[in-house]
Amino acid sequence: MRKAKPKKRIVLPDPIFGDVMVTRFVNHLMYDGKKTTAFTIFYTALENVKGKLPNEEKSSIDIWKKALENITPQVEVKSRRIGGATFQVPTEIRPERKESISMKNLILYSRKRGGKTMADKLAAEIVDAFNLQGASFKRKEDMHRMAEANRAFAHFRF
Repeated sequence: MRKAKPKKRIVLPDPIFGDVMVTRFVNHLMYDGKKTTAFTIFYTALENVKGKLPNEEKSSIDIWKKALENITPQVEVKSRRIGGATFQVPTEIRPERKESISMKNLILYSRKRGGKTMADKLAAEIVDAFNLQGASFKRKEDMHRMAEANRAFAHFRF
């Protein structure tokens, strides 16, 4: 590679929980630089999650982290062209990308859900992911199924 790798930007922790992961999630959630709105949506969603799971002894932030963990894929398939044929080669995902994919999937499928506000949609998707169901969990399962089906091409790894 000709150019040097770009420097990793330092993300500041969020004001309420003091967690960098929350800020990263809010950055994915944000539209048009409206970070305050994104934080409001996220915190409201966590309150809604606490309301939907009252008998759960975990805090809402722990429920959110467990939901993210449940929808985090371990492997993905990448297209690799070899001798005129394109193969779907299963590859492991590096940790930062795993986290990013899970956050993006949670937000994407929250946006596609039916519901009044984005906070309600996000809360519903978090509860579903926590309970090992919902569209984002199904997406992870599909990714794993694709990798399993193409395991024969694993020797073409990059």
